[in-house]
Amino acid sequence: MRRELLQQVKRVVLKVGSRVLTVDDGSLDLGVIGRLCDEMALLRQQGLEVILVSSGAVAAGRVVVRTHEQAPLTIPQKQAAAAIGQPLLMQAYQQACIRHGLVTAQILLTADDLANRRRFLNARTTLEALLAAGALPVINENDSVAVAEIKFGDNDNLSALVTSLAEADLLLILTDIDGLYDANPGTNPDARLIPLVRGVTREIERMAGGSGSQVGTGGMATKVSAAKKAARYGVPTILVPGRQQGIVAAALAGEPVGTFFLPAKDGLNRRKHWIAYTLRPTGKVLVDAGAQRALLEKGTSLLPSGVTGVVGRFERGSCVRVCGPDGTEIARGLTDYASSEVQRLAGHKSTEIEELLGFRYGDEVIHRDNLVLI
Repeated sequence: MRRELLQQVKRVVLKVGSRVLTVDDGSLDLGVIGRLCDEMALLRQQGLEVILVSSGAVAAGRVVVRTHEQAPLTIPQKQAAAAIGQPLLMQAYQQACIRHGLVTAQILLTADDLANRRRFLNARTTLEALLAAGALPVINENDSVAVAEIKFGDNDNLSALVTSLAEADLLLILTDIDGLYDANPGTNPDARLIPLVRGVTREIERMAGGSGSQVGTGGMATKVSAAKKAARYGVPTILVPGRQQGIVAAALAGEPVGTFFLPAKDGLNRRKHWIAYTLRPTGKVLVDAGAQRALLEKGTSLLPSGVTGVVGRFERGSCVRVCGPDGTEIARGLTDYASSEVQRLAGHKSTEIEELLGFRYGDEVIHRDNLVLI
């Protein structure tokens, strides 16, 4: 199954974490970076396009800013470390790639950059131009300004969003363990590697733990979350041990390494994937049981007659959660009306919209083209 799916791969997003790129004192491991660039150059020779999402900036700069050996960095110190470490990280990639004739290109992003549709499209255009020019895009979060991203380690999830942004065919995540285990292999000697995940269920998510590293901010949970997002886009993910020599070539050749996450059969188009996973919801629209059934079983638009209320304040065009009678999120979408307007329309027919508001944008609170089931 692996080999069959991988034969279709033309463009790869390769994500590498801090723990793969650093040695025990937190400094960059130039040997690993060199081997990684060797493997990316080999992929390029085979006709594959590669986009690198790389952590490591904070790790590279933390030695300069920390005041005590074991003391955790404050948020301002992490931002300073990112500003110091990012040039060092890019210099390491540039020096390792130049012997292969590869030109590296730095792209710094935050979640907000991709949440803005115009900037999302601009980033996509830039990526396409870089790949057409034969460059190797090296993407990292803009950690020197992105406070929330530093706290939650979104580089794993960023790699999934870049997979959608770049219309890639595979997400390859390099980490510091062999793959996803059914228990923590560090504390449970009976933990077993899971070679194939057909779908990211709640049980799979429970198997993933938090980060146990001083140099990385993402753990197994964020990697499983990234695989889930990529799967919804219709793209497989492979999670492999990043420090193992030749691991990238082995993974692309379909060898039984790491954990292989199958793509969803009913993948989302890029716009709906952007709505579901890139935008940050600003409120909730509550619906009754009848509207919930219509959304889940028939794929309809959300009409005002099925709305029972709103939570939070949002403007027209905002991303909102759609929640059923028990409060569970069932969908996410772009609303055609502001929160105060949706509240006034709740329980009424579409034919009453203009009478109630004095204007009418459309018959739906959320059109099905702007609605994604969760």
